[in-house]
Amino acid sequence: MATLALGPFAFAGDRLALFLALVFLLLAGMALSLRVDERLGTWAMSIVPIGLVAARLGYVAAHPDGFVNDPVSVLRITDGGLMLPFGLAAVAAYTAYAMRGLRMRLWSFGTLSAVVLVWTVSWQLATANEAIAAPQAAFPTMDGETVRLDAFRGKPTVINLWATWCPPCRREMPMLAKAAGERSDVNFVFANQGEGPDAIVRYLAQSGLDLPALLLDQGFEISRHYSVQGYPATLFLDAGGTVRTMHFGEIDRPTLDAKIRDAGS
Repeated sequence: MATLALGPFAFAGDRLALFLALVFLLLAGMALSLRVDERLGTWAMSIVPIGLVAARLGYVAAHPDGFVNDPVSVLRITDGGLMLPFGLAAVAAYTAYAMRGLRMRLWSFGTLSAVVLVWTVSWQLATANEAIAAPQAAFPTMDGETVRLDAFRGKPTVINLWATWCPPCRREMPMLAKAAGERSDVNFVFANQGEGPDAIVRYLAQSGLDLPALLLDQGFEISRHYSVQGYPATLFLDAGGTVRTMHFGEIDRPTLDAKIRDAGS
């Protein structure tokens, strides 16, 4: 799965595909503004917020339970929670209204079709990944024991790669801890990356969280094994221990549950 890495953080291939499509749209709008009609440049800039807002609202409407207890998270669009068909429908409706005349509509809808094509191809390339088996190394726990990831075979497993210094890791951790306590059908593994027990103990004491299956990966072996470039990253393994999908960046509860379903199917 391709990722876009910015410092210690990484963004998943699906968001990378959307980013590339938006860049293409804005560049196309600039070119058309100079060569065809300046209104096309204004249109291209206008449909970006319209599409993103509609896609986000569609996602929230489809998963209301995930936002009831944390309404502010509706604004956290970086979690990747978008329903793009809603955004595309809103953009198409706005385009039909704003771009009057056959010539302008042909140019705008033609450009929109090209943007969809760029997004589709980019998404297919960016999210294509081979199934990867769990690493064979054993990792120490906070109790001084060691455990291998393949010990969690038998049901789907969620592996969260995190660090105490990572703000989005800290934001998503209460939700993940709650999900781990509620779902007995899934293994949850919290693999701290690069830190020692002291930093983790301080964080758990401050946050009041109780994390099951807390592993110490001070050598970043799991990150290297799965080619993870930034945190947080959440891996979804099937019952056989093979990773099926990954989520880079902060994750919300609806996305977590959806990816667990995919890993278990």
